[in-house]
Amino acid sequence: MNTINYDDFLNVDIRVGRIIEATAFPEARNPSYKLKIDFGEVIGVKKSSAQITQNYALSDLEDKLIAAVVNFPLKQIGPFMSEVLTLGFTDENNHVVLVSPDKKVPLGGKLL
Repeated sequence: MNTINYDDFLNVDIRVGRIIEATAFPEARNPSYKLKIDFGEVIGVKKSSAQITQNYALSDLEDKLIAAVVNFPLKQIGPFMSEVLTLGFTDENNHVVLVSPDKKVPLGGKLL
């Protein structure tokens, strides 16, 4: 495993946001959803594509708090431009489980 120093970690801007809209993304190569995520007043609403269809129904996602990297460059995913990288871990079936705080925290809060 490669190690990084603390300054490297500080360069990754991970923030908490609330999913305000989740829609199907049938044009994606792999089963995915399109997400609109509110990161609060400073960052605003950003879009992301997430391969989370195996563990989440669209109805599970609205109002869910999640973590995302907000300082990656934009990424074109088919006809969709992703603005942030939504974070997750894979479960025992190699399906993504979203990173989510277990208590309410302010939108846009930075991971420390």
